[in-house]
Amino acid sequence: MGRVRVLGREDLPDVLRVLALRPVENVFVGSRVRTAGVEASSLGCPVWGYEFDGELRALCHAGANLVPVNADSDALAAWVEFAGPERTCFSIIGPSAVALELWQRLAKRWGSPWSRVRDVRPRQPVMSIAGPPTIEPDPGVRRMGLEHWDAYYEAAVKMYTEEVGVSPVQGNPAGYRFYVRQLITSGRAFGMTHDGRVIFKADVGSVSGNVCQVQGVWLDPSLRGRGLATSAMAAVVELARTIAPTVSLYVNDYNRPARATYARVGFVDVGEFATIHY
Repeated sequence: MGRVRVLGREDLPDVLRVLALRPVENVFVGSRVRTAGVEASSLGCPVWGYEFDGELRALCHAGANLVPVNADSDALAAWVEFAGPERTCFSIIGPSAVALELWQRLAKRWGSPWSRVRDVRPRQPVMSIAGPPTIEPDPGVRRMGLEHWDAYYEAAVKMYTEEVGVSPVQGNPAGYRFYVRQLITSGRAFGMTHDGRVIFKADVGSVSGNVCQVQGVWLDPSLRGRGLATSAMAAVVELARTIAPTVSLYVNDYNRPARATYARVGFVDVGEFATIHY
């Protein structure tokens, strides 16, 4: 029989074993667990485990992002009952078929707290590159320092608002500003500047083992359509590979210019995510 329980420190070896089954797919949860462990007190949210015959088979990161890992339909059904009618997450993210099934099961079982969504993105190709970029990098892209904090923060807010549809500073502007500072001080924020402005940016949001995940890619709208993003992304790959040798990202399927840019740089499709935004 399967059962759900909140995982603790003693479960860390089994959690890492499950995460290692699909390292690119699981880089977000892997990064969080490797940094803060499994206990809710240090991670900031619980991790639900699904056990079958005494063996940990699947995980669910149950924080602001609800993220299923290695889940089958039995695990999803068990987590739906465990979750209950009170939704605390702001999104569901994961492999497309799994994330969509989890959302649909939650909506059917518990109704409007889970069924009412702001946005559903059912097909987001997961891409990765495990070697150097296939085109020449733009030397103007470099790691950002704290002298770029204000300009990088401004660009990050624009990127997030354009991508997600809401501002990241609603309700907690200081929190997002501090998050951007952490990206800079950890050496994971990359950009190109002109006249004191950041005109291109990207950052590494997650690192787990040999895999890192690029996020927050943004080019000033006035510069789009000129082919500048391709060489800039090649530079991001070079910089990100100093952190981890395999670089991944995921992108909306309808964003054909971005997908074409990543393909020219050398990224290949390795999977597909879905994101449900509340």
